[in-house]
Amino acid sequence: MPRARYKSLVDSFARDIRAGTLVPGTRLPTHRQLAASHGLALVTASRVYSELEAMGLVSGETGRGTFVREIALAPGQGSGQMAVAAGMLDLNFNYPSLPGQADLLRTALRQLALSGDLEALLRYQPHAGRVHERAVMARHLLHRGLSVAAEQVLVVSGAQHGLAVSMMALLKPGDVIAVDALTYSGFKVLAETLHLEIVAIPITPSGPDLQALAQLCRRRPVRALYCMPTLHNPLGWVLGIEQREQLVSIAREHGLILIEDAAYAFLAEHAPPPLAHLAPERTVYVGGLSKSVATGLRVGFVVAPLAWVPALERTIMATVWNAPGVMTGLATAWIEDGTVLQLEAQKRQDARARQAMAAEVLAGLDYIAHPASYFLWLALGEDVRADQIAMALARENISVSTAEPFSVSDHVPHAIRLALGSVDKGALRAALLRVRWVVAGY
Repeated sequence: MPRARYKSLVDSFARDIRAGTLVPGTRLPTHRQLAASHGLALVTASRVYSELEAMGLVSGETGRGTFVREIALAPGQGSGQMAVAAGMLDLNFNYPSLPGQADLLRTALRQLALSGDLEALLRYQPHAGRVHERAVMARHLLHRGLSVAAEQVLVVSGAQHGLAVSMMALLKPGDVIAVDALTYSGFKVLAETLHLEIVAIPITPSGPDLQALAQLCRRRPVRALYCMPTLHNPLGWVLGIEQREQLVSIAREHGLILIEDAAYAFLAEHAPPPLAHLAPERTVYVGGLSKSVATGLRVGFVVAPLAWVPALERTIMATVWNAPGVMTGLATAWIEDGTVLQLEAQKRQDARARQAMAAEVLAGLDYIAHPASYFLWLALGEDVRADQIAMALARENISVSTAEPFSVSDHVPHAIRLALGSVDKGALRAALLRVRWVVAGY
């Protein structure tokens, strides 16, 4: 097919989709049907759809066909999680906050201003944090079931920075990293930015398919595994001790680096020991205070074997030099005086109340959630498209995320994630009722 004619077909489809002649959700002809109707080679017909998919106008679903996408969908509800528009009820992001936290900050800033250490906070800090700050964080991690030396703890600018530092220090472009087929969207962005090859582990109702992981490691040169064993985002599972031990056994057999994301681990009480406790020689444990205290407090921690600490320190130096001294000073003061533990307990209670509300409002719908998490995963019917639901909710001034930002495999399930922690409870109930109404309408 001459290039001009091939491009004109792509342009024709694009024009019809953007004009609304082909409405969102329309199933397009199969590749063979398109080839036959336009006298194309099959490979050329496939290329037409590939270009439309690259333009974000269609999506191909294995076994179902090619569909017109909802192109009016806000970025945060499709391929990324950007800020939502003013006036929207935000069930997309989680930034849980409690009454009185602003007053805590005012008090802490006054205390910091009166401290004799203030001038030191204005200077460069050691790349991994000051010795006493690392020791404070090591003591705090005892509440997570993790006993480590202060020298193993590195202070970073939030958990996302901790993940970036870990991946930059320990992996190189082209390395293969295994990850749950549905996973934290921020990890996907990092892996793509660092040119890592991410391969999906099939999931089960209670966690990753560990037998499939073992088979994958025998087939491919997997270098690392990224996982969230304690309160998975977005599925909320907490792996049992036998699952954790099996996972560690696979990691040791195949020499895997374990990157353990504990961003939401504080919400799960009485969880089994972290992977960093079970396999301390090969695990990087990453967490922070964004969810447990405040998202604006960009302070996190990385725990690693001593042999890996120098490489991690160099990467901190290369990215931010050191975590901001003022923020770190606030964070460690709150850890020492018990404020962090108090806020974590209050947020567990708050999350349980919100999940109980969701269970009441969404009773009968197919969703997955941990009883103390700040999100839930709502599966949609076989013939219901997530982008249509998200767009319908956007018209109701409710922002949600589809499965796309979380999906690693070629098959993107039709589901939405609802973040429960960012609006007050009265608004949350109203929003959940609208979600139920919209989903029932499809």
